[in-house]
Amino acid sequence: MALDTETFDALIGTVRRFVAERLRPLEAQVEADDAVPDALIAEMRDLGLFGLSIGPEYGGLGLTMGEEARVAIELGRTTPAFRSAFGTNVGIGSQGLVIAGSPEQKAAWLPLIASGAIITSFALTEPDVGSDSGSVATRAVRDGDVYRLSGTKRYITNADRADLFTVMARTGEEKGGRGVSAFLVPRDLPGVTVGAPEKKMGQKGARVADVMFDDVPVPVANRLGAEGDGFRIAMQVLDRGRLHIAAVCVGVAERLIADAVGYAAGRRQFGKPIAEHQLVQAMIADSKTEALAARALVLDTAAKKDAGDDVILESAAAKYYASEMVGRVADRAVQILGGAGYIADYGVERLYRDVRLFRIYEGTSQIQQLIIARETLKRGG
Repeated sequence: MALDTETFDALIGTVRRFVAERLRPLEAQVEADDAVPDALIAEMRDLGLFGLSIGPEYGGLGLTMGEEARVAIELGRTTPAFRSAFGTNVGIGSQGLVIAGSPEQKAAWLPLIASGAIITSFALTEPDVGSDSGSVATRAVRDGDVYRLSGTKRYITNADRADLFTVMARTGEEKGGRGVSAFLVPRDLPGVTVGAPEKKMGQKGARVADVMFDDVPVPVANRLGAEGDGFRIAMQVLDRGRLHIAAVCVGVAERLIADAVGYAAGRRQFGKPIAEHQLVQAMIADSKTEALAARALVLDTAAKKDAGDDVILESAAAKYYASEMVGRVADRAVQILGGAGYIADYGVERLYRDVRLFRIYEGTSQIQQLIIARETLKRGG
């Protein structure tokens, strides 16, 4: 159920102030330290950001997809690492449990996730499995009241901080997604090892790492849904996650446009502000138009999802368009700032690197194209 207008407006105002007053001033520090300060994470917990998508009955805010998208746009106006600190709890790290968890599983875990008392991660990608997500090689073999889980997961967001992993593993001999099941795997089970965080091009402070499972005894009670439901659960989780990421891309684009416009208004060349030069105006116009189009697509798709419509196609289209759009906007912003755009002090070069990842994770642009084409053909146009 949607929040009343007054309550939601107050939430948006609080998030907007938090981004402007607390997060943006610390962007350079997070970049240098490759870490979000613990004090800020505590503030995020106090604001309820870890429980945006989890129902009030479990201590969350229970936002609709439309409300979540608007909050994500606000959060996009700062370095993506801040959102990532709680993003897995809101999205891919919790939604398998929300979608397919038993009442007992939800009661045990969702209050802890919503409060930020624990951090969650979504473990699907493997060293040889990325876009072909139905080919997971990690195995879970039934042994009485437990499954013996073995395998390696790669590029797992927040793995270094995670207390609970949603793990996709093969439980049957069937090839493809039908043989995959989903499991809730606490970090403290014997045989779970997390590797060192990777060094990345951008999004410093949002860490990814390998997770190794060596004959881990996972209770049968920790399986999400029935055996073989894992791939279906993963795809549902990613549908929502893609829409959230698309909204974040819109927010980053709006931030970049504002920064570029501010610079162009003050920078003078040939006797006048560069904002008065038509070729600079053309870049601003293209960026603004694309950002508006992405915002409209994201909010329209979110409304359809809240109405119960099938939005597999629309979510893929939103993620594809918005992630590609923000890359173009970032490139134009660097161009408008010129030499200053390439210098770290202005922050645009950091966002230029940060947004490159949006075209890769939660399904590459090429995977989104395949989904869009497949679903369009199914619908007959």
